Amino acid sequence: MVKHQPLQVYERQLCLSCITGIYGCRWKRYQRSHDDTTKWELLWSLVLLFTFCALLVWFYFWLEAHNDYNEFNWSLYNRSGEWSDGTVPVLATTAAGFTYIAFLMVLALCHVALGQQLNLHWLHKIGVTAALLTTLVGVISINETWRHEWDIIPISLQATGPFLHIGAVAAATALSWIVAGQVARADRTSFQVVVLVLYLGLLLGLYVVPLYIASPCIMDPSNLRPRPDVIGHQGAPMLAPENTMWSFQRALQMNVTGWETDVAISVDGIPFLMHDSTLRRTTDVENIFPDRQMEDAAMFNWTDLQQLNAGRWFLKDDPFWTTHTLSSHERSRIANQSVCSLEELLKLASYHNATVVFRLRRPPVGHRCYHSWINDTLQAVERSGVPQSLVMWTPDEDRDQVRRLAPGLVQTSLVKQDPQRLREASISQLVLRYSQATTREIRDLSEKNISLTLYTVNEPWLYSVLWCSDVSAVSSEAPHVLKKVPYPIWLLRPDEYCLMWVCADLISFVAVIAIFILQNYHVIRYRTSGMRSYNPEQIMLNAAVRRSSRDLNVMKEKLIFSEVGNGVGSGEEPYADGPDDYDYLADKGGSQ
Repeated sequence: MVKHQPLQVYERQLCLSCITGIYGCRWKRYQRSHDDTTKWELLWSLVLLFTFCALLVWFYFWLEAHNDYNEFNWSLYNRSGEWSDGTVPVLATTAAGFTYIAFLMVLALCHVALGQQLNLHWLHKIGVTAALLTTLVGVISINETWRHEWDIIPISLQATGPFLHIGAVAAATALSWIVAGQVARADRTSFQVVVLVLYLGLLLGLYVVPLYIASPCIMDPSNLRPRPDVIGHQGAPMLAPENTMWSFQRALQMNVTGWETDVAISVDGIPFLMHDSTLRRTTDVENIFPDRQMEDAAMFNWTDLQQLNAGRWFLKDDPFWTTHTLSSHERSRIANQSVCSLEELLKLASYHNATVVFRLRRPPVGHRCYHSWINDTLQAVERSGVPQSLVMWTPDEDRDQVRRLAPGLVQTSLVKQDPQRLREASISQLVLRYSQATTREIRDLSEKNISLTLYTVNEPWLYSVLWCSDVSAVSSEAPHVLKKVPYPIWLLRPDEYCLMWVCADLISFVAVIAIFILQNYHVIRYRTSGMRSYNPEQIMLNAAVRRSSRDLNVMKEKLIFSEVGNGVGSGEEPYADGPDDYDYLADKGGSQ
């Protein structure tokens, strides 16, 4: 006859309950299983892994694309007609999605490490699918509208590659604990071989990656050239409204050597500074001339243009999130800015001995100056009194005529060409986007005495990479940021870098070997110490996740009495209690 003893509450496994509960809603012990993961769940694990990798690349892309956020917002403006910071929702959703998927990946790895069956909850499956589809839609959209920005990834790897390699090796080394445990506990030799081959292949690939990492910042510091000049792109547009006199003056305060700007020509032949084709974004034309706000900026005369305010929009839209740093005096100056003419800028350049690079936009067909636009611009240059050597002339049209009328202008090209062709055309300056020139091409141009200016460079890491590549000048919207970069962010001698990655690989290799030995030792010790046998009721209970509560209660009762009869009193048996959420265990001292 069985004598009932007072039952005790078992010691809860809080951590394991949270892992299995959050991942697959398996909060109770009897819901967990050490069985092999089903093929369907393995497929979902692969989908989760692919989503994690896709989001990792997508997240990295947007972190490094910070240099070009203004370019992205401007492209959105051209499509929608309304200015807004489109990077905010993109970054928020990307960060949220990546955090969520990374969390699920950690939980999945914990399941594998603890020998638990993977069983992703259906709500998480919906979340993973949504994250994957959102990422794919984002990638397709960027590929259609901003394709050239993908170049930022290989360029940024020149700055981050050596350090990402060390981080990847550290992550792969930590992963060896899980891999070693799986290999040591596996019963099938084929499974052990496959896992080992895959893992060691990954590890070996990471070990030799530095052989393919090429960074201009891995060089002898004695070969580093002088600091590249910084040219203010439209002045200092993060500190003042673009293409205004106050913006150019602020740029001078940041030690720029010149400015880059865009020039249009008014109906009465006055060249003026304007980046957009219309006046809507950077002036109050909708208030002064509401019926003409969609007209081309070149269709206004200079008298009308001077009536417009070119500063208040900056305080209202805050395009770079910098207006909170402005003093009351600066706000007052900004609010009174007007459209700036090319002649005014050239006079300022002459006074401060600063260079000017401008893109000249030809007026639309039917414009009064459609045929005379080159002469009108040359006359403005002559009237300003600026030394011609300070002006970089970029239009390709009528270059021979320009050379005859103004032989002192610095002939500059905005189109990438072979250095030999540039010399034959007597072009000594080249202005390109930073992604259009490789390190080798930059150095080839430097050796042939062709000055290269790259735009738009706002981030210190990009400035450092281009500095190490021997670029002569950069055009920047953030001269106040680059002013704080007196030396490349990092610079390593080739032998120092070689020593660094070899040491990292050796430490990783030794750690992996030690982890595999330790895991095998634990498994062998566990097996030789004798495995605990479970009775049939307990085995049935482990597999009875989807059975009715009545059946579960019957099996639990059998298990309790069976263990009492066998004198078992461990508090770690995998079964759970009924409605009151308490699991019970018989005392070791149960008597017959």
